[in-house]
Amino acid sequence: MNDLPDKRPHIVCSGAASFDSIFRMEKLPTGPGKVLPLDAIEVAHGMAASAAAAIARLGGRSTLFSRVGEDGVGARIIADLTEAGIDCAHVRRVPGVRSPICTVLVDATGERLVVPFYDPALGRDPSWLPLGLVAGADAVLVDVRWPEGAALVLKTAREAGIPAVLDADVGPPAVLASLAALASHAVFSEPAAALLSGEVAPAAALPVLARRFDGFLAVTAGPDGCWWLDRETGSIEQLRPPPVVAVDTLAAGDVFHGAFTLALAEGSSIRRAIVFANAAAAFKCRSFGGRLGTPGREEVEAALSTMGDLA
Repeated sequence: MNDLPDKRPHIVCSGAASFDSIFRMEKLPTGPGKVLPLDAIEVAHGMAASAAAAIARLGGRSTLFSRVGEDGVGARIIADLTEAGIDCAHVRRVPGVRSPICTVLVDATGERLVVPFYDPALGRDPSWLPLGLVAGADAVLVDVRWPEGAALVLKTAREAGIPAVLDADVGPPAVLASLAALASHAVFSEPAAALLSGEVAPAAALPVLARRFDGFLAVTAGPDGCWWLDRETGSIEQLRPPPVVAVDTLAAGDVFHGAFTLALAEGSSIRRAIVFANAAAAFKCRSFGGRLGTPGREEVEAALSTMGDLA
């Protein structure tokens, strides 16, 4: 038996876990009818769950706080995510409730159509969360799909003095704003940044967001990479990812957030964390299957070693 302590950074992720049916199409449908996919796969997914899987794949240790039904789909979600290396001991199984499911269509360019369903009966109460585990972690990462749980985790992390990262994807503006105010690091998608700032371009959105929120702020922009605000200099910075041929962009943002949070937990600078996350997210896009395309740590580090001062 190996009794040596696990020295991998420990990150608590809180939010969505679902069971996804992903279909690869030549093109997305534009109207009613029957369309035949080129390929299909079923996999446990969700923003927080996919980020937690990426953390494990990239060499960290991840624990997931989430809610699923006490049904067969919930059992499959937990089994699939456990196999991905995630500690799912704190994924709550709610009796009499349907587990989250999602159907995703991915076209030949990697773009997708996502149709998720979350049973409202999953509940919102976060009082059961083991907050001692949060305080003892190296960082936390939350999404916007369970705001009450996210808020409690972010508050606990800030009080413990550890990075409290928000995956700020599209959601109700009031929810986005309340969670961004609690996060030490808020990383927005382009649509979410535009929703809160009224500015479409990331470089224009960041100064507006900076007047509302005092933490680190960034906006992810797909093949354009990541824009962030350097508060010391007041400058807007941008780093692009390595070029890839995109086959499937599903979960690329989740992989970015997981890799970014892992890098922060390891003590990386913001620049290095973004370069690392950019590479991990870009490489994920090369293959069909959502989070299953997440690269391993060795591949990402090998790419970074060729990037000189950028990394």
